[in-house]
Amino acid sequence: MAITSANQLELLQTAEAVAREKMIDPVLVIEAMEESLARAAKSRYGSEMDIRVKIDRKTGRANFTRVRTVVEDDAVENYQAQVTVQQAKQYLADPKVGDEIVDEVPPVDLGRIAAQSAKQVILQKVREAERDRQYEEFKDRKGTIINGVVKREEYGNIIVDIGRGEAILRRNEKIGRESYRPNDRIRCYIKDVRREPRGPQVFLSRTDPQFMAELFKMEVPEIYDGIIEIKAVARDPGSRAKIGVISYDSSIDPVGACVGMRGSRVQAVVNELQGEKIDIIPWNEDQATFLVNALQPAEVAKVVIDEEAGKIEVVVPDEQLSLAIGRRGQNVRLASQLTGLDIDILTEEEESRRRQAEFAERTKLFMDSLDLDEFFAQLLVSEGFTNLEEVAYVDMDELLSIEGVDEATAAELQARARDVIEEQNRKALENARALGVEDSLVDFEGLTPQMIEALAQDGVKTLEDFATCADWELAGGWTTVNGERVKDEGLLEKFDMSLEEAQHLVMTARIQLGWVDPAELAAGDEAEDEEAEA
Repeated sequence: MAITSANQLELLQTAEAVAREKMIDPVLVIEAMEESLARAAKSRYGSEMDIRVKIDRKTGRANFTRVRTVVEDDAVENYQAQVTVQQAKQYLADPKVGDEIVDEVPPVDLGRIAAQSAKQVILQKVREAERDRQYEEFKDRKGTIINGVVKREEYGNIIVDIGRGEAILRRNEKIGRESYRPNDRIRCYIKDVRREPRGPQVFLSRTDPQFMAELFKMEVPEIYDGIIEIKAVARDPGSRAKIGVISYDSSIDPVGACVGMRGSRVQAVVNELQGEKIDIIPWNEDQATFLVNALQPAEVAKVVIDEEAGKIEVVVPDEQLSLAIGRRGQNVRLASQLTGLDIDILTEEEESRRRQAEFAERTKLFMDSLDLDEFFAQLLVSEGFTNLEEVAYVDMDELLSIEGVDEATAAELQARARDVIEEQNRKALENARALGVEDSLVDFEGLTPQMIEALAQDGVKTLEDFATCADWELAGGWTTVNGERVKDEGLLEKFDMSLEEAQHLVMTARIQLGWVDPAELAAGDEAEDEEAEA
């Protein structure tokens, strides 16, 4: 393939045809041609030469040039592409470092191998341009629904024609029962759009909870207009889903609007999701009320929320237990996803037994520790006292408010409680020192002797050891594993230490050891606050 006058215009025609077919800029195709011709010329004249090709955009004539760059005398590395200032005087009147000497060279005659190489370069550049165009077109459509046509299936993944490119629907993003054949029409949610070195850049989903939310937005005008908002979505794809909605117009019922006349609106979404049952639930700012709604059709007797642990206990009548849990735990699992809380479901009988056990345990604690009779110990528990610290350090008036307790009795109770606590602290400290705890940890403000003993039993014996602990290692926390929340037990969790308290203690220890500069820490906190405000 020689670049002669006979095929000069053919270059431009080919570039325009490829650009039109691939819907990319013709300039990109011509630049790819220039690069491919330059690479072929290097194989003819020498790979170390700097050969450049320029195709005239009007005539299609390819101009081949050899470029040499002027460098310092001792900086010459490539004698084919670089010349010294002295050598450059043969070609330039006043050469300077960085100047270029351009010589035209004869056009090359592309052999079969060189032509094939040039073709590969052009195809590669065109593919890159296609991917860039596709990314630019779809990057702003992330989070929306798109219609496409199934092209083929590869290892369970569906390749979808989305008009000006291809997208992939991975097999784990398909609803379980679905199967597709080529040319089937398909509606998907654009889950992600990202640059990839090879293959599709648009990733689709039909199992994402937001797919259902977007379908409702298409079917319910009030959601599209912002009168009704979807606050939360939880799905078990292909089986069941729950969606929490709220109306900002008191005259519009959010559940009724989403259901539609005779269920027409919700039925359209159900049909698209292959018969997935959808529970539409009115959103409520009060978590307990929202959870009661989310657990429908089960009836809830009582809700107890532990906000610090992100946990919630739901008490249901005995006959409602299976309904609240649902088939294979589906109902409670979806309600948990919807509220973002870990839910424990108890029957009224189980809750009563547990409450009685706690009452008996606390009564025994007061009887044994304070040398009280059973009636008086039960009286303290009934008044809400749960441990010795509350009795020892509570305001005297709270003890005097208990029927039958006078000042002398209250003072005696507090004295006994303090004596017991001091003895417990002394023993805990002795045990900790026996385990090898150093004074640096004992003298650290914020840790009780029982906490120091618990730390020592786990190998934390110095202030340095304590400073290396993570906050969740001390206070405990929750980790999501395979979509389920798993409890991480903390070393000091039994002492009711919160995550914030653990963070403060660990950071204080690091500051005392000189690991952290308080000024830098304060500056970082201010920067975070400003960023949050922005």
